[in-house]
Amino acid sequence: MRSGLEPAANLDALDALVASAVAGGAQYVLSPEVTVAFAENREGLARVAGPAEDNGDIARAAEIADAHGVYLHLGSLAVALPDGRFANRSILFGPDGAIIASYDKIHLFDATLPGLREYRESATYKGGDVAVVTPAAGFNLGMAICYDVRFPALFNALAGAGAEVISVPAAFTVPTGQAHWEVLLRARAIETGSYVIAAAQGGHHENGRATYGHSMIIDPWGTVVARIEGDEPGIIVADIDLGRVADARGRVPALANARPFSLSVNQSARKMPI
Repeated sequence: MRSGLEPAANLDALDALVASAVAGGAQYVLSPEVTVAFAENREGLARVAGPAEDNGDIARAAEIADAHGVYLHLGSLAVALPDGRFANRSILFGPDGAIIASYDKIHLFDATLPGLREYRESATYKGGDVAVVTPAAGFNLGMAICYDVRFPALFNALAGAGAEVISVPAAFTVPTGQAHWEVLLRARAIETGSYVIAAAQGGHHENGRATYGHSMIIDPWGTVVARIEGDEPGIIVADIDLGRVADARGRVPALANARPFSLSVNQSARKMPI
């Protein structure tokens, strides 16, 4: 998608894309991070984001799922919290519009970038602390969002808890997308023997940001089985074959072979003269 600042327009765009996906045979549809509104700052979010209770945008997404009879996974929207911050929340709706599961993005990007301004996602968002695996459209779905893709421990935990497909809705910047997007997604698929479905924001947005796009679906062997080449809005559709999950995990049983270990750091050795 290329979400703007107005939730109604973004949800209309989502509705049309879901219709196209369902016409192409989709039973599960994932949208990108910040689908509902891509605001630039805390003040912009405060204008469009409300609490989870009686939330009109969540209700509209539920109506879209119900109207199309599809598992609709809203990649994320901002949900207002009592402390003045927001949750970056991913929500899975069933084909009847009922909420099946939700996940609040755990990892927040706090960094001082060389030559650029300090970036503190935690000033606007409160990170979640619960990883989520849930049934969806005949498979077990593990939920992640954007920056989470850089933390393999989360993906291993999801797969260890039974996830066969892991979602990564995102709004990657262009420089990091060009350098890291595909390699990180493929690595997470290979490490866990899981399908990885990554729906991305793409292009120049109303808030002045530019995102990388290149949505893709990756199989458990790390092969990209579907992708959007570029940053234009659109859909991709692929079959999920759970036999390929079992095959990949059987051929490289990394999850089964993982062992706990302790860590020894020899501080005295580091002080010895060379």
